[in-house]
Amino acid sequence: MRIEARDLAFGYRGHPVGREVSLALGAGQVMCLLGPNGSGKTTLFKTLLGLLPAQGGEVLIDGAGLGSRKRHEIARLVSYVPQAHTAFFPYSVREIVLMGRTAHLGVFSSPSRHDKDIALAALGRLGLAHLADSVYTRISGGERQLTLVARALAQEARIVVMDEPTANLDFGNQVRVLGHVQDLARSGIGVLLSTHDPDHAFLCADQVVLLRAGVVLDMGAPEAVVTEASLRTLYGVTVRITEVDDGAAGRRRVCVPALAARSR
Repeated sequence: MRIEARDLAFGYRGHPVGREVSLALGAGQVMCLLGPNGSGKTTLFKTLLGLLPAQGGEVLIDGAGLGSRKRHEIARLVSYVPQAHTAFFPYSVREIVLMGRTAHLGVFSSPSRHDKDIALAALGRLGLAHLADSVYTRISGGERQLTLVARALAQEARIVVMDEPTANLDFGNQVRVLGHVQDLARSGIGVLLSTHDPDHAFLCADQVVLLRAGVVLDMGAPEAVVTEASLRTLYGVTVRITEVDDGAAGRRRVCVPALAARSR
């Protein structure tokens, strides 16, 4: 399973956002998209998913152009995890996750016992089975985000696109979400995610894409791409990159902002 963009131009009618973006993600890989606000990350994701038409270039899934596939076919191959939100209707967590089975149902079909079992298994995989009957609007932000990940799992797509999955989460829930990203990759699912934190790229990414003003500045392994110079170019701030002891996992790179010393 592979999703690929070739010389992709993307944006909205009368408003170009990005151009000449080429990338490829395969099964079992994690690709992290880094870029400041307004760089075009969400617009790029929507174009890769076929929610917005490409303004140039093409998107391929397993070698076939996105335009040659029907909407439900795309949904069976690629799932989307948006930033956590509060739904307008008081659906249960189980019902939210069961919505991931829509791509596998006919127009007038109802979820079968098999569909319900898959939804419950997805909740169990993310440690949310005890919340199955809870109201989605009443659980925490971290639990809502994990519920959306469970919905994507229930969709049974082999590529998952996550738009800032750790946004607005506390530190503990950020770590939990990134841990599940690693678990998805180990199970053979390709994950494309965006984040504002370059440390996340060091934690879980195989490949990193630096995006600014809709243009790819660099792409490659985290150690090669996420550097003090590239972060200064990307975000306009000075950052030091150092290594810390990560216990049994060995040493790991981390980013330390270089703030001006306070006067005493």
